[in-house]
Amino acid sequence: MTFPTQDAHSLLGGENVVYAHYPTTRNIPNLLRNALLAVKMLRRTRPDVVISTGAGVALPFFIVARLLRIPTVYVEVYDRLETRTLTARLCAPFTSRMLVQFEEQLRLYKGATLVGPLL
Repeated sequence: MTFPTQDAHSLLGGENVVYAHYPTTRNIPNLLRNALLAVKMLRRTRPDVVISTGAGVALPFFIVARLLRIPTVYVEVYDRLETRTLTARLCAPFTSRMLVQFEEQLRLYKGATLVGPLL
């Protein structure tokens, strides 16, 4: 699941990719389209876990995954040490496990797991 950008097309050529509707920032119609896409995809594929590093498309997938009792893992981005990202704040109630990359981020997320830098 990603957005249909030039980078995605070049890096994921030949892979089984589902493209989300965008833009997602303050775009209610695309939020609803992505929610329907999440219902369709998650009911059909029944993954063991849904993992996200953020972006607006994460929220509908985390909500639907929670409703379907599919565990969710949110990996907070590496460059936010002082405040939480908007997507992390919105996804937190639907997140089974929050992973952070730096010790400073632990104070932002109660119960988060420190995994260290991923990039």
